[in-house]
Amino acid sequence: MEYRVISTDDHIIEAPDTFDRMPAKYRDRQPKIMRGPDGGDGWSFDGSPPRNTFGLNAVAGRPYQDYKANGLTLEEILPGNYDGEAHLKDMDLDGVDAATIYPMASLEGLSMPDREFGVAVVQAYNDWLMDDFCAADPKRLIALPIIPVDDGQELMLQETERVIKKGARGIFLPFFAEHEYYDRYYDDLWKLLSDARVAAAIHRTMGGKAPAGQSRMGAVSPSDAPGLNIAGIVERFFSGIAPLTRMIFTGVFERHANLTFVDAEVNGGWVPFWAQMMEQEFERQRHWANPPLTQNPTNFLGKNVFVTALDDFVGFELAKTDDVLARCMTWSSDYPHSTTLWPKSKDYIKQLTAGMDEKRRHDLVAGNAMRAFALSSN
Repeated sequence: MEYRVISTDDHIIEAPDTFDRMPAKYRDRQPKIMRGPDGGDGWSFDGSPPRNTFGLNAVAGRPYQDYKANGLTLEEILPGNYDGEAHLKDMDLDGVDAATIYPMASLEGLSMPDREFGVAVVQAYNDWLMDDFCAADPKRLIALPIIPVDDGQELMLQETERVIKKGARGIFLPFFAEHEYYDRYYDDLWKLLSDARVAAAIHRTMGGKAPAGQSRMGAVSPSDAPGLNIAGIVERFFSGIAPLTRMIFTGVFERHANLTFVDAEVNGGWVPFWAQMMEQEFERQRHWANPPLTQNPTNFLGKNVFVTALDDFVGFELAKTDDVLARCMTWSSDYPHSTTLWPKSKDYIKQLTAGMDEKRRHDLVAGNAMRAFALSSN
């Protein structure tokens, strides 16, 4: 199909029957949508009222002044949150041809103490995502199934192989993991993905167990300090600098030349300064530090490393003349979250790309995403 606009960051709310796919031995304890104390609906993973009910993760279609941190019921959110056909209709309304689909509540499975149960949660989600939600049109709804990375290399590779056989064009990795992504622990995973031309993706600080020292980043409770919840949203736009820089300088992409790695919802206005600093320090320090690189660090941007952006007017303006940024940044709508551009994405894209030549415009709203996820126009 022809891809003219691709959102590289859409999300879902798992459908009520998602975890019916879990093994029979877990039927009496499988996660369920339940009513919370605040009157909203949310996912319960242990049979008790949900800690978090639907809210900012499903407010698409509401004016900003009607945003709610939580307290929404399933009936109050758009069906496109949990139904693939409805999601496609919302994409059509927004002028979006395809979207990569990131997880939500199922990430809980990555940090459950009962690891066998947690893995079963993740695998049930992966099956629902690929066999149900994205099956509505796999060329337009690009599944990013969750890969457990802290349960041993064998399971990590087995689940990756399983979802690739089911047709995955990308996988989702938790931001927080026992082994950082520059570690050789992942070399077999990177080779598997490279050989299959399947992308790896992280999303800001989503997924895994946050270290105590970083737990306040992205705090959502105003009781911690008024305004800290908003501060966390802003901070997370810069969360990719550490993992991406470490992967580049430790030679991950030198060893795995066909690996693509996407960091979602971080925008791109910071990329030119980041690229400048990597180039300057590589030139100054490489003679004594001996990094395992035979090429400049920015060579990997737009070939191996990609970022996704929303209404990043600074980034899109810089991309008009900055070739590095123009080849590594992709556009996204973040449906259905509180920062979503839906249903006004066409207007935003028009403003963001005003004065841009047609090839560069296409690269930013579709072409770079096609390269990152190895999507064919056929």
